[in-house]
Amino acid sequence: MLIVQKYGGTSVGDPERIKNVAKRVVRTREEGHDVVVVVSAMSGETDKLINLANQVSENPDPREMDMLVSTGERVTIALLAMAIQALGHKAQSFTGRQAGIISDNVHTKARIEKITGDRLKHALRDGKIAVVAGFQGVTETSDDVTTLGRGGSDLSAVAVAAALKADICDIYTDVDGVYTTDPNMVPQARKLDKISYDEMLELASLGAKVLQTRSVEFAKKYNVSVRVLSSFNDNPGTLVTKEDSDMEKVVVSGVAYDKNQVKVTIQSVPDKPGVAAKIFNTISDNNVVVDMIIQNIGEGGMTDMSFTVPKTDSKKILEVMKKVVAEIGAKNVNIKEDIAKISIVGVGMRSHSGVAAKMFSAMAKEGINIMMISTSEIKISCVIDAKYTELAVRVLHEAFEMDKAA
Repeated sequence: MLIVQKYGGTSVGDPERIKNVAKRVVRTREEGHDVVVVVSAMSGETDKLINLANQVSENPDPREMDMLVSTGERVTIALLAMAIQALGHKAQSFTGRQAGIISDNVHTKARIEKITGDRLKHALRDGKIAVVAGFQGVTETSDDVTTLGRGGSDLSAVAVAAALKADICDIYTDVDGVYTTDPNMVPQARKLDKISYDEMLELASLGAKVLQTRSVEFAKKYNVSVRVLSSFNDNPGTLVTKEDSDMEKVVVSGVAYDKNQVKVTIQSVPDKPGVAAKIFNTISDNNVVVDMIIQNIGEGGMTDMSFTVPKTDSKKILEVMKKVVAEIGAKNVNIKEDIAKISIVGVGMRSHSGVAAKMFSAMAKEGINIMMISTSEIKISCVIDAKYTELAVRVLHEAFEMDKAA
């Protein structure tokens, strides 16, 4: 078998942990498998580099930021390759560029366009363990270093697994699988044996920090089986795979929360065709991702419009929207930061009625007001005051009896 393993920052947080990862990798190799390892920067290193950049510039150039933060993974791959070699096995480290990870030109949150993987294949044929820097790639035209955004090492691992046609992609992290919700918040949270791509995609996009959203999209698109495991024990993890009939029996599989969003409200927007397009085209041109959108019923030719964006983009979106407000003749724009998005997810929602009513009733009983609502076939999300986050998660977990196995 060809196995791709990915280890996050906490798993390689210090030399001792790197040596432990090396032992796990070697054990997999000695079981007769070919192994490609994708690693993140050591825990805290990326934040340290970002902090350095902010000390020398109020608005660091995105290209130079990528050049800077990509060095974190280079340290880890070299150290891990050395640790594997010290255990008597052949290993070779590769930057994103050397691994053939080609991305678009959007610095700090680039998208992978293709992976050649020629040098990785060559290393495997030579009996080596290939150690790849996650989170980074290179542009095809200008040969510039790019990074893939937070959690980008997950995406690197899944993409490498797809390109090499690996049998499985094991994502090692500091939790031993995907839980019904954050076990730190709800001790009764239960680990799932398996979860569908769609459910995992929703949970990841809604705030669950186990896997990066784009990595799940990639896994679904190329049918890569992904296991979420702990690098600190040998417990069985959670398999992320195709949906099956067993999954539909469970109405709600998980509760997710996200405090890293802000609510943007534009007041007195002219209620006429083309205005919404102008607003959201401008946001798109600035590479800001919009999540929930609500437009109120217009009165007197005017309406209010609210939407949510990542908290990291709040400064940028405020500057951009002030210009748009002036251009379209709206009244003003304001941002509310102390919000949280609470979501329930489950493929079983497709075949069960009354899910939304149960969710809203459970929160109403606790006096939790809902500001915005968004739904899809398999999820319901609500924006609430951030101070009610933990209460809402606990209440919904209990209401849908997620502590009980199906």
